[in-house]
Amino acid sequence: MPSVAVVGASSAPQKFGNKAVRAYLRQGWTVYPVNPNEKTIEGLPVYPSVADLPVGVERFSLYVPPSIGITLLEAIKSKQPKEVYLNPGSESDALIARAEALGLEPILACSIIEIGERP
Repeated sequence: MPSVAVVGASSAPQKFGNKAVRAYLRQGWTVYPVNPNEKTIEGLPVYPSVADLPVGVERFSLYVPPSIGITLLEAIKSKQPKEVYLNPGSESDALIARAEALGLEPILACSIIEIGERP
């Protein structure tokens, strides 16, 4: 079963950070919501930070502003993901450059659409 960390996950159903959690669950993924201000989202325990996640999460899907995302890249790299999705609004030239400098290959696309769901 593939796994994904939804960084910027939300309990608010109208937010993309919640839509992503629900979409991945419907597709059978193991979902790790990440948000320092939430306890549970869609019945799942929430991780307060990327550092708290287990190593080996296959995909990271970012739903945070670039100014926050750029501060998380080293922690994301330490988890050895196969993929890092920068969803619309989470990307910036500086974040992309930093991700690439760390050896990450950011994917600039909507990860919800990529798994065959409609946001």
